[in-house]
Amino acid sequence: MQHQFFVNHLLKWNLQDNTRQMPWKGEKNPYKIWLSEIILQQTRVDQGLQYYNRFIQSFLTIHQLANASETEVFKLWEGLGYYTRCKNLIATAKYISIELNGEFPDTYEQILQLKGIGPYTAAAIASFAFNLPYAVVDGNVFRVLSRYFGITTAIDSTEGKQLFRNLANKLLDVKQPGNYNQALMDFGAVICKPQIPLCTSCVLNSRCIAFKESLVSQLPLKEKKIIKRNRWFYYLVIEYNGKQYVRKRGAKDIWENLYEFVLLENDTILHIEEFKKQEKVKELFGKNKFEVIHISPVYKQLLTHQNIQGQFIKIKTSKPLAGKDYEAFTPKQIEKLPFPKFITSYLKDKNVSLNLF
Repeated sequence: MQHQFFVNHLLKWNLQDNTRQMPWKGEKNPYKIWLSEIILQQTRVDQGLQYYNRFIQSFLTIHQLANASETEVFKLWEGLGYYTRCKNLIATAKYISIELNGEFPDTYEQILQLKGIGPYTAAAIASFAFNLPYAVVDGNVFRVLSRYFGITTAIDSTEGKQLFRNLANKLLDVKQPGNYNQALMDFGAVICKPQIPLCTSCVLNSRCIAFKESLVSQLPLKEKKIIKRNRWFYYLVIEYNGKQYVRKRGAKDIWENLYEFVLLENDTILHIEEFKKQEKVKELFGKNKFEVIHISPVYKQLLTHQNIQGQFIKIKTSKPLAGKDYEAFTPKQIEKLPFPKFITSYLKDKNVSLNLF
């Protein structure tokens, strides 16, 4: 009875009161659905929307995406973060374009095998594009089900993940899985919100255990606490002969495949005298003279497991840098390269302080 009430009232709300609009809602093209789902992983809808539109305008088909250069795709992704998603997007596009002749897989099991796709994304594509009976379980779904059924099992525990997955599949309307999945996600986004949910006007409140027992603010529960690492990045924006030095970041760290200026990393804040004594500074310039033009204010970026802070130090030198890690590019060439948000924030800042040493 509790289950059927939930499904009936959710679908009725979706039909009569759900006004949430997104360009991919009702979409049946698996390429566009896949693209939207990858973009929306770890990204707010209002931010992801503009990126989705840009990708669709630039790459109307999966063949076009597969044939684009990696730098072009990463530049279009610039600012979205979690760049492994972009790397997997490129790999999957090439696989489908070349190995499957552009035909997107049409079974849940085949979709799940694609790079960068987990159970949630596979269920979303399978149900939305092919009307297959697979329930989506994302943050919105965890929240709605946890509150409505009063579930106190941690959503990030092995037991919790299995419990919610089983419950979601049990509730799924197998005749219209796509509509049901979209309705549930929309409901979590606009009614059963993380903060200030609309409980008093909610169509499910008469049966919602969290609402009746004043547990709304406590659910869903998590058991793991994220421990964050603090890092200080000092970027040397070194100018020589009208060009600036940059490099592509390697694997096994944040911002893989994105570009950066000459990096000097430290565990704590560096003062000017300490900066000049750094071994890397001596290696870069040797005995060549260099002039510090200005230092930027402190920039910050909060990642899931890391806090990044740092400054940009603009330097002019009369000799090329020693070493081969960095390559000199003109400003116009640099504009076409993809950088992490930490650096683009600096590049776009029109009010950068020109404080001298």
